[in-house]
Amino acid sequence: MQSVRNWAADQGYDYQFIGDELLAALPDDLKRKTASQPVVSSDLGRLIWLQQRLDEGAETVVWLDADTWIFNPAEFHLPAANAAIGRECWVQADGRRWRCYRKVHNAALMFRTGNSLLPFYRETAERLLRAHAGTRVVPQLIGPKLLTALHSACQLPVWEQAGVFSPAVIADLMRGGGAALQLLLKRGAPPAASNLCQSSVARGELQAETLSRLTQDAPAVRQRLSQAAAGTADTGFTDKRARTQDPA
Repeated sequence: MQSVRNWAADQGYDYQFIGDELLAALPDDLKRKTASQPVVSSDLGRLIWLQQRLDEGAETVVWLDADTWIFNPAEFHLPAANAAIGRECWVQADGRRWRCYRKVHNAALMFRTGNSLLPFYRETAERLLRAHAGTRVVPQLIGPKLLTALHSACQLPVWEQAGVFSPAVIADLMRGGGAALQLLLKRGAPPAASNLCQSSVARGELQAETLSRLTQDAPAVRQRLSQAAAGTADTGFTDKRARTQDPA
């Protein structure tokens, strides 16, 4: 979160951290329906909050998840479009091969006054939740899944600098290079910020200490990305406390 605070301050933007109060504005029926699914309620709550800020007179509103890391702030700029969503290139092993699933995500959102995407996205999300039978829905239903479906149909504007690092990519960044990182960069230019998928820690796919070590050295990450993009990745990540590398 500190990297986002610093970036906002450098750009002269107002910054606000939002906790559970985000959920207060949900319609009562959807609040009850998503009460046991904080990911889903947060996905809707952010849309309502962003629209409220625009209605109050903000010219531009930006949402960045708490586990977003801006490691190259000099290259992290708001898109010129009147709305934009984040880019997801999720790299993971598929047997003996690496695969990159190129989608979009809602961990980074930007909307300007007069945009048509936010009202449509919010209305569609609420309609989907109400139409879904039962009390539980797929966690990403109104987040990445809905956005990716919309993007496939009508090519939404994408904030390419706001990416995602999968556990496999993070492991390669820690060791200085690797096939997962190379595949990510084959699918596009290096991002300037990334969602670090804190949920991967809860699932046991990533260690919290690994994320802590990674985010302590933004210059090294920028260098690793630059070297990997040029095909000249080195073989090590500076770590004053340990010489061993995390397993892939």
